[in-house]
Amino acid sequence: MGASHSLELPDSDTEEQGETDEESYETPEKSFSGHRPETPSSLDDVEAKLKALKLKYPSTATQQFENPNLKNAVKLYHHIGGNTPKAKWVASEKLTYYSFIKTSKFGGHSQAEDEDEESESESEGEGWWVLKVSNKVRVKVTTEMQLKTFKDQRRADFVAEGVWALKFFSDEDYGVFISKYNDCLFENTYGYESNEANKIKVYGKDFIGWANPEKADDSMWEDAEDSFLKSPESATPVRANQDLREEFEEASNGGIQSLALGALDNSFLVGDSGIQVVKNFSHGIHGKGVYVNFGGVDNRSALSLAHSTPKKALLMRAETNMLLMSPINEGKPHSTGLHQLDIETGRIVTQWRFEKDGTDISMRDIVNDSKGAQLDPSGSTFLGLDDNRLCRWDMRDRKGIVQNLANASAPVLNWTQGHQFSRGTNFQCFASTGDGSIVVGSLDGKIRLYSSNSMRQAKTAFPGLGSPITHVDVTFDGKWILGTTDAYLILICTLFTDKEGKTKTGFSGRMGNRIAAPRLLKLTPLDSLIAGINNKFRNAHFSWVTENGKQERHLVATVGKFSVIWNFLQVKNGSHECYRNQEGLKSCYCYKIVLKDDSIVDSRFMHDKFAVSDSPEAPLVIATPMKVSSFSISSRQ
Repeated sequence: MGASHSLELPDSDTEEQGETDEESYETPEKSFSGHRPETPSSLDDVEAKLKALKLKYPSTATQQFENPNLKNAVKLYHHIGGNTPKAKWVASEKLTYYSFIKTSKFGGHSQAEDEDEESESESEGEGWWVLKVSNKVRVKVTTEMQLKTFKDQRRADFVAEGVWALKFFSDEDYGVFISKYNDCLFENTYGYESNEANKIKVYGKDFIGWANPEKADDSMWEDAEDSFLKSPESATPVRANQDLREEFEEASNGGIQSLALGALDNSFLVGDSGIQVVKNFSHGIHGKGVYVNFGGVDNRSALSLAHSTPKKALLMRAETNMLLMSPINEGKPHSTGLHQLDIETGRIVTQWRFEKDGTDISMRDIVNDSKGAQLDPSGSTFLGLDDNRLCRWDMRDRKGIVQNLANASAPVLNWTQGHQFSRGTNFQCFASTGDGSIVVGSLDGKIRLYSSNSMRQAKTAFPGLGSPITHVDVTFDGKWILGTTDAYLILICTLFTDKEGKTKTGFSGRMGNRIAAPRLLKLTPLDSLIAGINNKFRNAHFSWVTENGKQERHLVATVGKFSVIWNFLQVKNGSHECYRNQEGLKSCYCYKIVLKDDSIVDSRFMHDKFAVSDSPEAPLVIATPMKVSSFSISSRQ
């Protein structure tokens, strides 16, 4: 598993002249191969060396170093060397102070500006809260700081043009910092002062456990964990003694834009100029098969597709057809129609238009009616989403006549069900469960649950944590939702007990106030920095099952050149070591990373049917623009 980053620091009164503990702030494994750089020097080492040099400082300074009276006093450490063998912590300031400043100024600043800002630190005026440490750190308080706390060590790590650590001199000092940080984060996120009234205003009374996790009902997490362990299909989730082994890697025929995994014989790499068909095997996908060139088919629909790169591919009709959606404008996902590809013939057979009440409309995303709908040979409907629309489209002609689509004008899809919301819902992404229920993520961080038979009103609306939901997935049984934001993943349990004592999901009824707090999945500050400038989470998925009674076992997300994998059962386990000494929402940092040489387009687990007997999971497929790789999970002997 990824490093837990546990670190025991000696008491400030303890002097260590000899060897120091090498169980330090570890650099996580960058692949499942087991190779990683040597463990960097710990803060213990740094402190021991500083104390060994104490004779070089005046006695008064030494006393102040050991027993600081300075307000908001801290020790500041800086991590250098990245993930190289020379990586280590160095003492940047043996005694300094921090402050939270409210200001509208960012970037370079003079000492005079600092003094002005200090006077604004408790201001109620306009601006953003910023954390300032000495004259070396100045960062806006946001989730992008990736703050990671160690209560037992009175320590907080974070990213601010580098990785830094604050070491506090007392439990009280540590508590004051965390409380102020959380207040500043709330205000910067929502624009309201952090108090109970405003938390209720933001989250609602039923979801106050999201703001105060100690008040939340976590019994559903425990019940879900028990049911997972009792499931005959649960098998053995990946543990520390298991690795991902690369099975196949091959170059693509063109720049890969998206990955369409099949549950039957083939999977598909959608590129700039066409689609490459590859074979599915129990150890991954490989083998160059048919290549459909968008510009090589002599019909009008194919020629129009050749001038726009599809960003979304959706398999249908027992994976014999594929819907391809291209954006109208570069940089935005919205499209006014889509192309239907017959995979067996390699021809674009239809160019469909989105229309409602005689007016062309746009869609930003499309998904199958349900988790297993792409395997239905007669499937003709799919779901569509736009900023303020949620609907179902039907490809069957209303008049019952099969048109000659090569010569006719683009046919119109039939809007069979849905709702156009009058107010700004700012929908961003959606997914469907095994029974066709729908989860929708929004720009404001809200996550809405719709039943399979109504798109007009959400059964449940989770408030989110203020960050836009850029991608969302849901388990086949609808019990778990995985939302993607730029800085973290949010895992939500939808289970609740109704008035009659029955256990239901939030798709089928209103959850009331017995709602479990979510859990967050994050990168450590060091990994977040190493991931590079494109270190945003993208496209988090559960592993893929399409049958009742089977359980998803892993979660995977893309961050720059990283493919990051979590053990689902481990994340749900409230007693897991990762959650010890944490305050607030539980955050899981135990993961494994596969590092690629190029930015990753997508990372997905293949269908559960491809899991072999000696593996707890189906192969993982990772696509970069020019290559696709397959990894299988195997046990280390």
